[in-house]
Amino acid sequence: MERTIMHVILHFFVPFAVAKTVWREKWIRPFLIMALTIAVDLDHLLAEPIFDPNRCSIGTHPLHSWPAIGVYLACLLSPHLRIAALGLLIHMALDGTDCLWLF
Repeated sequence: MERTIMHVILHFFVPFAVAKTVWREKWIRPFLIMALTIAVDLDHLLAEPIFDPNRCSIGTHPLHSWPAIGVYLACLLSPHLRIAALGLLIHMALDGTDCLWLF
């Protein structure tokens, strides 16, 4: 349970830290955009059970798949999508780190 709580906290703290570091004076908008990328977890609704603390999200859910991660990487090239892409990649990295705890 503690791992799950820490995982959720990190999904907000890491984007906050990145936004404060990269966009020092105008950090609020990038933070909100990156924090909203947690909506990518809606693909968990397609899984049975919806929440399983012992399931690795990477490669299991459609928006957490390797092809999707490739699209997020490609979106870094677009100035209009860069912040959202960064938020999605941070999300995937945190989920990937969580997967390491399982093994």
